[in-house]
Amino acid sequence: MGPNLKGALLALAAFGIYATHDVAIKVLGSEYSAFQILFFSGLLGFPLVTIMLLSDRTDGNLIARHPWWSVTRALTTVTTGAAAFYAFSVLPLAQTYAIFFAMPLLITLLSIPMLGEHVGIRRGMAVLVGLIGVMIVLRPGQAELQFGHLIGLCAAFSGALNSVIVRKIGTAERSAVLMLYPMIATFFLTGATMPFVYRPMEMEHLALMGVIAGLGFVAAMLTIAAYRTAPAVIVAPMQYSQILWAAVYGTVFFEESIDMWTMVGTAVIIASGVYIVLREGTPTVSKNSPVLSNKSRAETGLMPRIGLLLRRGSD
Repeated sequence: MGPNLKGALLALAAFGIYATHDVAIKVLGSEYSAFQILFFSGLLGFPLVTIMLLSDRTDGNLIARHPWWSVTRALTTVTTGAAAFYAFSVLPLAQTYAIFFAMPLLITLLSIPMLGEHVGIRRGMAVLVGLIGVMIVLRPGQAELQFGHLIGLCAAFSGALNSVIVRKIGTAERSAVLMLYPMIATFFLTGATMPFVYRPMEMEHLALMGVIAGLGFVAAMLTIAAYRTAPAVIVAPMQYSQILWAAVYGTVFFEESIDMWTMVGTAVIIASGVYIVLREGTPTVSKNSPVLSNKSRAETGLMPRIGLLLRRGSD
């Protein structure tokens, strides 16, 4: 088996596990607030991340060299996680993924003012086509838009902003700083909401919170293995396989169906996203490759970013 095929299969397995992780979030979302799910899932996953951080032997301290960008990124991580969890709990899985698939488009747009990235006519047209795909999925004025759609778009935007900030300051900050600040912010900010949103949990629901943390950890490890095995242009498009899982899980567990316009819009978004990824893979096109550098599934924010874990492993 060649490295490209092996990397693609590892990525497909990772995103299949992520999709299962999202089903657990959706099940719990019918009973608990997004803040409570994020708080306990992050708390139960913290020991797994701590083990990885303890292996970092790089000299240095935990003082951020870019404190304001670091704080902004920590806040965007909390926003992305809470918004994504809420969107999963109230929207059909396929629609939620379609909205999140817009992240590469938003990363491309944000990289222009924040990274000085030059986006040519081809990538610019791909972004425009992808945004049209989002409009096809949402169909404003023709379909009933819910608060969840707005929150899903918020998750996509804050996740994209998070990715661009990492690209902007990542070379100057230690991996441990970039990992710990968002985790600490998630713990304290979601913890601060507990007096207002907490509902007593049954033991099986608490166990399901642990399952979310465990699945996220396993999927992250498989994603790391995929990126170490195959180029990003091979691995990155595999995330779109989640729409297939959404169709299966949505039908089996939630009696959801994908309407024609959601399928059409999702196909348009995926096509534009894949084009941007392939286009950035051409060395003469992008000096920053902001989308290809975004190796994480940032919309849930429980685990440190894959790119940071990869970098820590090579320190």
